[in-house]
Amino acid sequence: MATKKSSKVYFYGTGRRKDATACVRLVPGNGKITINGKDIDEYFGLDTLKLIVRQPLVATDTTGKFDVIAKAIGGGISGQAGAIRHGIAKALVEADADAYKATLKTSGFLTRDARMKERKKYGLKKARKASQFSKR
Repeated sequence: MATKKSSKVYFYGTGRRKDATACVRLVPGNGKITINGKDIDEYFGLDTLKLIVRQPLVATDTTGKFDVIAKAIGGGISGQAGAIRHGIAKALVEADADAYKATLKTSGFLTRDARMKERKKYGLKKARKASQFSKR
């Protein structure tokens, strides 16, 4: 749903991966990406994470059309990059479903990655790690 707030139109999407959640707004602009108030180059040190964030924009040829404003919380930097990618893809579908949905769906950017950390079990040190077995 396009939201009009103080005469500015933006598109909203929430992305999730692992324990990370990202609230993403797409504003018509020139392609600037801001995450938690910092530029993408300042927030993510690795080029692979920057590539992951930009994937939906590159797939739909909208790299220079929208400014991305994201707020990422929880998880690590890899999970946050995946969550931002998911949020951007959902916001692009909100912007123009007819043009972008098929491309994003086939690329797999609209599917939420459901893999989570396994819980720790009682009697064990971690989820599956047990103390060393000794016969005597």
